[in-house]
Amino acid sequence: LSTIRHQPEGLDQLQLLTKFSKKELQSLYRGFKNECPSGLVDEETFKLIYAQFFPQGDATMYAHFLFNAFDIDRNGAIRFEDFVVGLSILLRGTVHEKLSWAFNLYDINKDGYITKEEMLAIMKSIYDMMGRYTYPILRDDAPVEHVEKFFQKMDKNQDGVVTIEEFLETCQKVRSLLSLVCC
Repeated sequence: LSTIRHQPEGLDQLQLLTKFSKKELQSLYRGFKNECPSGLVDEETFKLIYAQFFPQGDATMYAHFLFNAFDIDRNGAIRFEDFVVGLSILLRGTVHEKLSWAFNLYDINKDGYITKEEMLAIMKSIYDMMGRYTYPILRDDAPVEHVEKFFQKMDKNQDGVVTIEEFLETCQKVRSLLSLVCC
């Protein structure tokens, strides 16, 4: 990616796609270009940057899942546009937009369903990222318990998968779930 240069869409277009002002977009772009001079972020670079925020744990797997959620066109790189659109949703989106984004994160294989295996992979990656020295100390079976509670609440028809409809409906009804599933 270092030989490829990417110029973002015009700021006016990005303002329409996001909830950021022109000044905010300019500032975000300067930071993005500082970390990624080519204008693209590959997964390894993303992992290195993300790991800096969680020095006490191993953020590798969670960063992988997060990278895939931002890499909309699945080309192995995140463009500035992809990054700010996702960031806009996470920071300033409606509850529905944030939940849809979170569902996309949890639906690892992008088949339209969250399975227990996918949810467990995400939960384990979050626990790994937080590190062993959290307080209170986390039990080894905590990720499995989290997934079981999630599926008890979410999987309305008990078919072993959670659809976007089940996810959105349950999260919007049960506000306490928002903190469990949404950023």
